[in-house]
Amino acid sequence: MNDRWSTSGADLHLEMGDGTGKRSGLEGALRDAIRAGRLAPGSRLPSTRALAHDLGCARGTVTAAYDQLVAEGYLEARAGSGTRVAALDATRVSSARGAPQAPPERRVPDLRPVRMLRLVPGSPDATTFPGAAWSRSTRAALATAPTEAFGVGDPRGRPELRTALAEYLARTRGVVADPRRVVVTTGYAQSLALVAQVLHGADVRHVAMEDPGLGFHREIVRRAGLEVRALPVDGDGARTDLLAGAGLDEVGAVVVTPAHQYPTGSTLAPARRRALLDWARSTGGLVIEDDYDGEFRYDRQPVGAVQGIGPDEVVYAGSVSKTIGPAVRLGWMVVPERWLDAVVDAKTHADYRTGSADQLALAHLIESHGYDRHVRAVRGRYRRRRDLLVGRLAGLVGGGAVEVSGISAGLHALIGLPGAVDEAAVVRRAADLGLEVTGLAEHRHVPGEGVPGLVVGYGTPSEPEVSRALDLLVRALGGP
Repeated sequence: MNDRWSTSGADLHLEMGDGTGKRSGLEGALRDAIRAGRLAPGSRLPSTRALAHDLGCARGTVTAAYDQLVAEGYLEARAGSGTRVAALDATRVSSARGAPQAPPERRVPDLRPVRMLRLVPGSPDATTFPGAAWSRSTRAALATAPTEAFGVGDPRGRPELRTALAEYLARTRGVVADPRRVVVTTGYAQSLALVAQVLHGADVRHVAMEDPGLGFHREIVRRAGLEVRALPVDGDGARTDLLAGAGLDEVGAVVVTPAHQYPTGSTLAPARRRALLDWARSTGGLVIEDDYDGEFRYDRQPVGAVQGIGPDEVVYAGSVSKTIGPAVRLGWMVVPERWLDAVVDAKTHADYRTGSADQLALAHLIESHGYDRHVRAVRGRYRRRRDLLVGRLAGLVGGGAVEVSGISAGLHALIGLPGAVDEAAVVRRAADLGLEVTGLAEHRHVPGEGVPGLVVGYGTPSEPEVSRALDLLVRALGGP
């Protein structure tokens, strides 16, 4: 077999048998590629001139082969759009030339359930992606970017984005940052993984994490070789006052979500913030601040970041996964000086650097204040959704059947259930109605412990689906 390639706009791999004429070999190779599915229906083939040049044969040979396969129904010749692969029915497609034809596919009824509505936490509404603004910023940024921006760059990220982030975070979240200490990552998950790796290398073996909290983040820390210790959470946020004892004295780092604790919805009280920084300063421990939902406070201006009053003790981390969308894989850390070299080294050996094009686009979006405008717009949308949730549950709350916990913020709310209620049964009842919800129990370090509840996210459904999903939620909770 000889491998042939066409480079006329798109590569085309053809296996033409030795000892056959060029026309016959070309016809057979194209039939095999179409039957095997390597050339999908609608695929455009090279022009006869280009393919003849690549194969070293006369153009008339390729034209004749194309004409023959058009006559057989393998190809279609469309005026103005060239020659394309035709759509073949299943009885004509085989795995190789000469193989027996497959019998017609037997049709069976579609027994899949109707698509469930989802009120799961942690995901924004994908329809809010600022496509027009992102496109404008991408074009503007790429048009003015220096040539070196498209080469191998600083593992910390593009200086344009690090500078823009330092200004934005100082202005909106009270973060103390200079661009040199900003490290761009692919999101909070990578940021946490890199810091956990650095901690392990510094002989830290135990990390305190909020209970309840996100199990995925606990697993990231464990995979770095660290042991996780449960840090209880109440209405004032993480119990940082317990760090000096209660089995937490061996902890070398603490991961917290002070702005809007996930999943309880509490915010870290001033006394707890002071206790956290006092612990870090007295022990040399490190605080990892996940600024979860920091942009989405609805009842008042959000509380500033803990890092703003403890920049030498706190790694501040955030991302655009909630504001712009998870499809843009960009996050950041503001790292204390004493940990900076180790974090940059870990980033270098993880993936060396994050893609430059999206960094340049985000930098432009921030500098043009397009990012601020977008955040304000989606903040209003999610506030309306949370208000709608609270309004729909008002009758149940008033009757003592449920309790909506936490501050007015974010893309989720905790619905507390009476202690006698079977949380798992409520989740199953919702599923029977066509609604997916998440139980509080699965967020605990020891699943099933503690009071029952539902962690309800209202970011995922599209606008028309939110109202219907909330109706199903009320029914699952025993309402009309």
